Amino acid sequence: MAKEFVISMGYEKEIIWQKGRSLEEIDESSFLRELAWVVLSSGFREKVIRNIFPEISKVFFYWEDPQRIVAEEKTCLLQALKIFNNKSKMSAIVIAARRIDEIGFNQLKERIREDPLETFTQFPFIGPITAYHLAKNIGIPIAKPDRHLVRIADLNGFTDVQEFCRQVSELSGDSVSVVDIIFWRFATSCPDYIGRLMPYLKSEDLIVDSDEIGCIS
Repeated sequence: MAKEFVISMGYEKEIIWQKGRSLEEIDESSFLRELAWVVLSSGFREKVIRNIFPEISKVFFYWEDPQRIVAEEKTCLLQALKIFNNKSKMSAIVIAARRIDEIGFNQLKERIREDPLETFTQFPFIGPITAYHLAKNIGIPIAKPDRHLVRIADLNGFTDVQEFCRQVSELSGDSVSVVDIIFWRFATSCPDYIGRLMPYLKSEDLIVDSDEIGCIS
């Protein structure tokens, strides 16, 4: 039901995007872009960041060269602050670019393979929860334990978001990260998402006709 609703609201591209994420195919540029996205998104509505992200990407040379960002960090910061006046977050992006350049992306990728969450939290503004967000966005099969997913998992009798998404993944055929993005988008698009999910806990028939989906964005 949640997946049908998300698709009906025009978010199928997000599902397709998440399906296509793979750690092995992530390069230096795409990693920095996703890291910047997570840094900026923390504490802000997704729609707000989405609206300004193209302009910020342009200021940071479309994330193509961390070394160039470091070399021109003063100009980058000045221009970025005109778009989004949050110096600590913009500085965090520059620091991230510097660390990627210093470590070398090949070495960094090895560290990510060994311990992704610990590696991510070494970057500013990437904490215990946002580390899951970054991991999911670069193709690691993991769910972000945000408040919506925690509530949904709890509703279904799970104290562990990862185990909940793993079991849904096995039943649905979608990856853990796709299960995550479907429930997250459903929750953020449907104000009464908990109420909409409640009937399915007692129903043996979990198939719902798309005409019955009554949530509005």
